Amino acid sequence: MALFTDNADVSVRPAVRGDEHAIARVQVEAWRVSHAEVLGQGALDLLDERAIEAQWAAAVVAPPSGYRVLVACDGPTVVGVVSVAPVPPPEGRPFDAPGGVILALEVEPARQRVGHGSRLLAAAVDTLREDGADQVHTWVLDGDEARARFLASAGLGPDDVARELISGAMPDGTTRTVTEHRWSASI
Repeated sequence: MALFTDNADVSVRPAVRGDEHAIARVQVEAWRVSHAEVLGQGALDLLDERAIEAQWAAAVVAPPSGYRVLVACDGPTVVGVVSVAPVPPPEGRPFDAPGGVILALEVEPARQRVGHGSRLLAAAVDTLREDGADQVHTWVLDGDEARARFLASAGLGPDDVARELISGAMPDGTTRTVTEHRWSASI
């Protein structure tokens, strides 16, 4: 007897040519929902989905060495994305194992909290381990409490490293400075 569940046809796979439109759509939708307060609606209105799509196309088709893009699918539909990159050992310590960084981890807002993010994170960690990494880190924008809770539930935590970023010029000509904190874990 076969057992069917609501998520019988969900998966994570390497991104392929043609996924870039869906990836860009997911990223833009996710940012507009999760970062509106911190980045401001003006900055989010300036997002150029076509330019973002072109960047994802390059990342999928011709990534730099060690970079990977994976997508979460619900049936045939791309509903999430994660991208990872290697981090070399610290200078002067060439025998330390390398690490990895999660550059992007986004799930379509309407499909969050049903396991896609967890599958993407697990696949990202597996990919980094296969490449020899023994640690992972990512960056969390101040005010993104949902991402902080998600990462904490997966065993990552803030490690007291922060960076300030200046968002692009707003429609009124002003800029906004935002802070990101690094979260990390041994893998």
